[in-house]
Amino acid sequence: MTKPARLSMLSFFLRGGTKSVLLKAGVFIAVIAFADWRADKDVTLGFLYLFPMLMVGSVLKRWQIGIVAVLCTLLAEVFDSFDWRPSAGIPRDILIFAAFLGMGLFVYEVVRSRQAALRHLSQIESESEARRAAEEQLKVLVDSSPVAIFTADASGSVLQANDAAHRLFALSPGALPGRSIRQYLPSLVNVPALAPDGPSFRTVMQCRGQRQDGEAFLADIWFSTYRTSVGSRLAAMVVDTSEDLRNREEFSLHQLLAASRILVGAVSHEVRNVCGAIAVVHENLARNSSLAQNKDFEALGTLIQTLEKIAGLELRQTPYPAARVDLPALLEELRIVIELALREEGIDVLWDIEPGLPPVWADRQSLMQVFLNLTKNSQRAMLDRPSRELRIVARAEGHRVAVRVQDTGGGVLHPEHLFRPFQPGAQSTGLGVYLSRALLRSFRGDLRYEAEPRGATFVVELSPVAAGNLPGAGNLPGAGNLRESYVPGNPDTADGRSQPVPGQPQPVVAD
Repeated sequence: MTKPARLSMLSFFLRGGTKSVLLKAGVFIAVIAFADWRADKDVTLGFLYLFPMLMVGSVLKRWQIGIVAVLCTLLAEVFDSFDWRPSAGIPRDILIFAAFLGMGLFVYEVVRSRQAALRHLSQIESESEARRAAEEQLKVLVDSSPVAIFTADASGSVLQANDAAHRLFALSPGALPGRSIRQYLPSLVNVPALAPDGPSFRTVMQCRGQRQDGEAFLADIWFSTYRTSVGSRLAAMVVDTSEDLRNREEFSLHQLLAASRILVGAVSHEVRNVCGAIAVVHENLARNSSLAQNKDFEALGTLIQTLEKIAGLELRQTPYPAARVDLPALLEELRIVIELALREEGIDVLWDIEPGLPPVWADRQSLMQVFLNLTKNSQRAMLDRPSRELRIVARAEGHRVAVRVQDTGGGVLHPEHLFRPFQPGAQSTGLGVYLSRALLRSFRGDLRYEAEPRGATFVVELSPVAAGNLPGAGNLPGAGNLRESYVPGNPDTADGRSQPVPGQPQPVVAD
């Protein structure tokens, strides 16, 4: 019989479940016992019990194999042709039992080892399949990412790069691998981790980049280094932030021009008041006949008139790029900006935002600047206070949306001086709330003060945007003339928190 045939017959007897194998083994034991009983007394068939022991060893536990080995030993002793005497029978039975038990245990260990190997192989195959799936997903993610991603070796030579990296550096697809990344990002030459004995680390840096055609751009790079069996490696993600830089600089210029217009308007108003007083004095002196023919006196009058004309020039504001603003989202951004710094100062920040607030009409960046100015004022007002709490409450009130900035500072001693530029006693220029109100009024908003028993409350009023009705900035009430005029003593046109009074809680002048 050939070897494949023997293996096929063996697999037939071992095939099936535990009950099937035990049934076949029992039948074999019975057949061998009957054949041994009927066989010639000079011929023993006890060695054939090794085969059923092989079968039961593949399905039974160790102690069960021992019981079957005892049974086979008894049957072999009963039906063999040898006389049983203690001096010869006991050693013989021990050897027979050891042979049967050894065969069963050997098969038991072989089967268990094979099962463990199969489980381990299955686990390896599952892990390999999962790894292949993860690699495919990662490859798809990297290839489809809008962010430039590449890996490089210790010499800076690019190993792999996605399509976004080729577009960023103005290269044709597949042209970047093999090139030195330092040609496009020279600052990476200063990364010490690419040295053979350099440390591994991950960080972010901003530097100048260069495309293949020589165009320069501002790049933000997130990179990490790692070790492999063939040396150090660099993995990096690169984003072109040139547009962000341009937008930031344009916004800074926009804010500077807007604030300058308001500032010049305030200065012009103050100068005009002084010119008016000087003009009255000049007119009174002109009644003196001794000065009527004085050329210097006439020149002084001309200078006063010229100065009045300069101070009387109206500064028209370029319409703000106001648009629909999601107020809850903007307040959430404000929370991210200010909350950590306030908590470090020991100030508790409480947010009470009414759900479902409508969008408002505003210039997003200017509105954020207004909120930042108010919260900074509150922070300064509470620095020396035992109780430090800032509450920001947003509510829809009639046809307006009101955002209240409430603090537990020293309060405002002289509300009539609020919103007045260049107020004495201000911690900075005294223009903060003045500019804030002017900016709000430029897109149909307003800023007002509410008296509180303790602390101060400033209310930012905004106009909600009606569905399908987005007015142009130039049509907004308040857009246009930002030169704020005021009447001394009028509380609606005053500015700043005033100087402290001895014996009372010390307020902080609003900036």
